[in-house]
Amino acid sequence: MRAAPLRVLRMRVLRIAAALLPLALWAGGGARAAAPAPPTSVPADPASSDPVARGAYVFQAAGCYGCHTDEKGGGKPLAGGRALKTPFGTFFTPNITPDPQTGIGRWSDADFIRAFREGVRPDGAALFPAFPYTSYTRMTDQDLRDLKAYLFAQAPVSQPNTPHDLRAPFGWRFLLPVWQAMHLDEGPRPADPSRPAEWNRGRYLTEALGHCGECHTPRNALGAMELSRAYAGTPDGPEGDKVPNLTPAKEMADWSLGDIETFLEIGMLPDGDFAGGSMAEVVRNSTSRLTKADRRAIAVYLKSLPPAQ
Repeated sequence: MRAAPLRVLRMRVLRIAAALLPLALWAGGGARAAAPAPPTSVPADPASSDPVARGAYVFQAAGCYGCHTDEKGGGKPLAGGRALKTPFGTFFTPNITPDPQTGIGRWSDADFIRAFREGVRPDGAALFPAFPYTSYTRMTDQDLRDLKAYLFAQAPVSQPNTPHDLRAPFGWRFLLPVWQAMHLDEGPRPADPSRPAEWNRGRYLTEALGHCGECHTPRNALGAMELSRAYAGTPDGPEGDKVPNLTPAKEMADWSLGDIETFLEIGMLPDGDFAGGSMAEVVRNSTSRLTKADRRAIAVYLKSLPPAQ
């Protein structure tokens, strides 16, 4: 039997070490390896007959916990208040617990779907696109109903929302319907019959649920994604961080499907380094919690993207 190439052996060792890292951190009282997702009696299961279990999986795939929980400030799960700094000012995420006064407890199914599909609140006011409804609009009605079922199974938290701190004219909500007319392509995208089911699932997870383009696509002066350079990366990502190119152009040109799957599972790059910053949080709260098949589907879709600069 021929000896395995050195690179393969090194990757095996690194994967084993990465798998043991959370245990070492836990035993030593170090950083928490996984965020405490809001508790329910039903585990996440995309194939379950229970909408709450299916919604728990959608919740993880959509990355709701990280944005709507102010972990650094000691906030309660999903009570909002996390600051998102952008070139247009600072957004503060809202309370999405089922509290009827300060959360979304009075939202109907139609209200919930309309917010994701059209970017509109129950009172008819437009939502700022810091809530990535330009991507979430592609979610299916079933996934949206399941997500609402999960959120409404969480403990309500009474916590008023923090007003955004935005520069004029970007904080003028009455201008948002014009922005939406220009940049919101409303509604789910049908499956591409020329592509296999795995590719279509990967596109859905990447474009809709995971809303990866929201961070990895350059934006124009009005804050809209430049779709002609989709996934090309940007130096002006969340919190001012540089966000890499996801297309097979620069950083990921030599990544294999297995490299992408490993990264989504444990945050490890092909050279053995690990993701940091916002992406480490995405891996911890979202992609590591997906099924192996779904991580594979995302990898297949990303490898199919045309190179973009």
